[in-house]
Amino acid sequence: MTEVKGFGRQKGHTELYRGAEYVVDFLPKVKVEAAVGDEIVERAIEAIEGFGPYRQDRRRQKYFVYETLEQVVRIRTGETGKDALLINR
Repeated sequence: MTEVKGFGRQKGHTELYRGAEYVVDFLPKVKVEAAVGDEIVERAIEAIEGFGPYRQDRRRQKYFVYETLEQVVRIRTGETGKDALLINR
C-alpha cells in the first residue's frame, strides 16, 4: 500500500491559508499493488474489495490487472519468478 495523491471527478477544492485562497488539485488516495499468480487473481480482488474503510465507497475504487510481470527477484535470497512471490516459506 502506498499513500498517493490524485484527483478524479471531485476535481480538488479551494482552501484559505494565511488569508490567501489556493486550489488543492491533488487529494490523498491509497494505491494497492500486488503481484499474484493467475490462479488467485479473483481472490486477490475480493480481498481488496473487502478491505476496511474502502468497502463503503466502491464508486471510487479502480482495478488495473496486468497480465505480464517481466521478472521478480527476492533480493535477500536471489530467488526469481514464482518462488520470489511466495511469502510463507
